Amino acid sequence: MTFRTLGLSDPILQALEDKGYSTPTDIQRKAIPAILEGRDLIATAQTGTGKTAAFVLPMLEALRGERKRRAKRFRALILVPTRELAIQVQDNIQLYSKHLSVVSMTMVGGVDLEPQKQQLIDGVDIVVATPGRLLDLAHQRALYFDELEILVLDEADRMLDMGFIDDLDKIIARLPSQRQSLLFSATLSSQVKSLAKSVVDNPLEISIASNQKTTPKISQWLIAVDKHNKSALLSHLVKERDWNQALIFIRTQHGAAKLVSQLEKRGIKAEAIHGGKSQASRSKILADFKSGDLNILIATGVAARGIDINELERVVNYDMPDDADEYIHRIGRTGRAGSAGEAVSLVSKDDFKRLCAVERRLGKIIDRVIIDEFPVVKDLPASNLNFSVKIAKKNKPVKKPGQPSKSAQPATKKPEAKTPWGSIKK
Repeated sequence: MTFRTLGLSDPILQALEDKGYSTPTDIQRKAIPAILEGRDLIATAQTGTGKTAAFVLPMLEALRGERKRRAKRFRALILVPTRELAIQVQDNIQLYSKHLSVVSMTMVGGVDLEPQKQQLIDGVDIVVATPGRLLDLAHQRALYFDELEILVLDEADRMLDMGFIDDLDKIIARLPSQRQSLLFSATLSSQVKSLAKSVVDNPLEISIASNQKTTPKISQWLIAVDKHNKSALLSHLVKERDWNQALIFIRTQHGAAKLVSQLEKRGIKAEAIHGGKSQASRSKILADFKSGDLNILIATGVAARGIDINELERVVNYDMPDDADEYIHRIGRTGRAGSAGEAVSLVSKDDFKRLCAVERRLGKIIDRVIIDEFPVVKDLPASNLNFSVKIAKKNKPVKKPGQPSKSAQPATKKPEAKTPWGSIKK
């Protein structure tokens, strides 16, 4: 199957050909014809499956005809959780619409309002917005929704995780009832399903790789490490293994700033991207990372949404995520479009429960690599896919008087295997 068979017109096909795209992905193959038919849609798809093109291409097809633009109105709205993702989607729209007269814009916080107001006055077809900034401009009567034809909620699960539900409800209440609505999400939680009831009407449901554990070209391994040694271990890995590129996930803004300082003291240039930085600063840092001028990028989970880099060599979980699906989303940043990738996790004892949740989600135990220079004082327990806090407490055996505990019994030493990264603990 080719893009031409999906019903797209020549200007869009030419833009795809210019980029060397000829074969649609699964999400594109299933979603594009349905959207062109005017169907509402609920689609679950992970990062890297081509979901942005799945809604942008048919949207451009629907909007490509000549039509006079009215000030402060637009025909399509794409809501996204972060500024970075808004910029990424806008880049895709401009790429695919290069042979069309469609006009699009981003509407995000962290930048001056006035240029965005002027763009609306000049007239646009598509708005890519974060919920907060869109409501700000709506309250100022800088925009109106009466000509809206298409609504897209992209990464709906992340918008809910970030607390946008009230803003989304306010936006949806303002929209015309007669519209086409498309909801895309990496996961289909009960909260997403509840949101969908107010957004879509008799939708077609598509699920792409929702049960996919991970892409086979991503090499995953972890290193057990004491928490206070994480930054030193990371520095060791960057230098000793000549890491030319790494996207490092960390939990907090404070932790990101601290890690940048620690790495710089060891002669490693790094930058952090998080919600506390201005949009101009974040855009500059991200551009430097994409161009190769910056090799080490540290990002909080929220800020990392929207970071889309072809052939990203590796991701590093400096902090394990609280949610196992977030781990899948993180490692999906590497190993894309058939390229090989690497996912490395630095796991301390207090991360054990998070590790167990991730391994249950993957359906396999992640290989452990031993770094001789960093012996562990607080041992990380052996992995157990059946580990559950509640079950462990409920079924804990009663120790008879004089009977040694299980942990006190001598353990059988496991063999170690050698890999290019170090020794794998079996």
